[in-house]
Amino acid sequence: QVQLVESGGGLVQAGESLKLSCVASGRIGFVGVFSWHRQAAGNQREVVASIARDGTTTYSDSVKGRFTISEDNAKNTVSLEMNSLKPEDTAVYYCKARNYNNDEYWGQGTQVTVSS
Repeated sequence: QVQLVESGGGLVQAGESLKLSCVASGRIGFVGVFSWHRQAAGNQREVVASIARDGTTTYSDSVKGRFTISEDNAKNTVSLEMNSLKPEDTAVYYCKARNYNNDEYWGQGTQVTVSS
């Protein structure tokens, strides 16, 4: 089992920045990939960024160049630095861990609201 707790969401204006954090606990040694996803009201959940344990990162086209995913192994934390935020970035953001058995674990989510 892996437990994930997100924090850092809030209300910002367009163009501002936010940093989300996801603290992982449990059997994190078996996690192969951490990722951030978001779900806007009325939309399906979509992947935003991912980071593999070897440091390889991927980003969706909508956030590439604006968001940065990183991992602090010492703190068991995966962060999402979000810059130049847009109103369309408004969503609930979720952290996910996938282990080498392809089991998936989700956090409870944190709300990000970007006003125009």
